[in-house]
Amino acid sequence: MFLKFMMVLFNFFIFMGGLTLLALGIWVSSDGASLLQILRPFSKQSTQVVNVGFFCIVIGAALVLLGILGCYAAHRKSKCLLLTFASIMLIIFISEVATGVVALTYTSFAEGILRAWATPALQNQYGNDPAVTKLWNSTMTQLHCCGFSNYTDFMGSNFQNATGGSLPSICCRTNNNTCTPAQAEYSNVQGCFQQILMIIKENASTMGGTAAGIGLLEIAAILVSINLYCHLDNEDS
Repeated sequence: MFLKFMMVLFNFFIFMGGLTLLALGIWVSSDGASLLQILRPFSKQSTQVVNVGFFCIVIGAALVLLGILGCYAAHRKSKCLLLTFASIMLIIFISEVATGVVALTYTSFAEGILRAWATPALQNQYGNDPAVTKLWNSTMTQLHCCGFSNYTDFMGSNFQNATGGSLPSICCRTNNNTCTPAQAEYSNVQGCFQQILMIIKENASTMGGTAAGIGLLEIAAILVSINLYCHLDNEDS
């Protein structure tokens, strides 16, 4: 009876954790200033990036369903459902750990990957290619940043040559329409990658804490379901 109660209790928390993760995934996907929204255009141009928001939504929905399944399995005392619950929960837990490792290590090589696309794009396509220009203007305006590293990414670019030496106005903290390299150096506007890293740090504690709490609940639920399975097996024998 105690194991059955604990199984229901843990699955209730898993159900609530799933709803939290689902809400978090929706927030990450819909928040205009979120890391996902900033990286999505770059990922289409350069490399495949883990869609954190979509992953949270899928896992959150799965945890909600598993919470219901676990409670039902404990109520019915079904060994088949308990084993199914434990197996699926273990797979989800392993997937979450793998995704967490990828998310932690991504920032270590993200700069090199994005720079491989960003630098040539700023040098050759910005100001000429409407899609690239719109992407960068939107990103720089939204994050209040200049270029990938800083204003030097535009030095010697096609845009600078076409404007007689001027840089994008966002690179200068002035009210003038023109932005000279000297003004940009004085303004010292941060590059967009540094702003993205700041967003990562701001969101890391929220997402990390939520993931850690849900992970502990999942491990506890797996252990309780296995114990309940063994208890039912002993009763049958």
